[in-house]
Amino acid sequence: MILFPAIDLKDGQCVRLKLGDMAQATVYNDDPAAQARAFEEQGFEWLHVVDLNGAFEGQSINGAAVEAILKATKNPVQLGGGIRTMAHIESWLDRGLARVILGTVAVREPELVKQACKAFPGKVAVGIDARGGKVAVEGWAEASELGVIELAKQFEGAGVAAIIYTDIDRDGVLAGINWNSTIDLADAVSIPVIASGGLASIADIVRMTMPDAAKLEGAISGRALYDGRIDPAEALAVLRGEAKPQAALFEDRS
Repeated sequence: MILFPAIDLKDGQCVRLKLGDMAQATVYNDDPAAQARAFEEQGFEWLHVVDLNGAFEGQSINGAAVEAILKATKNPVQLGGGIRTMAHIESWLDRGLARVILGTVAVREPELVKQACKAFPGKVAVGIDARGGKVAVEGWAEASELGVIELAKQFEGAGVAAIIYTDIDRDGVLAGINWNSTIDLADAVSIPVIASGGLASIADIVRMTMPDAAKLEGAISGRALYDGRIDPAEALAVLRGEAKPQAALFEDRS
């Protein structure tokens, strides 16, 4: 079970948005490379990076910051936001990314995603961001009529490395991950699922260790780490089975 610390990039800075709103951005670090090094030193083994400007504009905007992150950490990095063409995918993988995350293009051009999976086995993930159960695209600015499971099933057998599922209504507000919808998705497809959006406290980390969540690849944490609501050492120890949290933490996080 992997806990992915998140670096969301807006205008070259590490930020967190509230409910996916670019106007509600809190800056946490002016130096994304330093933040990447800090996460590695804290013991994290992966890094989740999103080019927020790129997600809205459909092309890489924070490329310099991403390249600085890649140089600063030995950890594998997965990147989403503005990756819309095979050329984008190939360019980023050539620069050292472990995985690219395809979101909008998964809705607009699912065949391109399948082609990319064949060309780059194990290096293509699909980002499914949903509001009210419907998939959102273009940096969450537009809603589609597609349901989450409906979209996910289109990629069964295509070689997608993982699905990153974000409940936009919980993102950045520390409301707790939508475990019911996330586990329903994981039950519906064979592709590994990564939970995202709303991870709030050590209780969510504990929830990751419950039997019904065992099929997940992991979860992404942003604001809770930046705000100090989750202690990295404690969270990683819980996931490794080296720490047993207090019984009170086993609350309902559905």
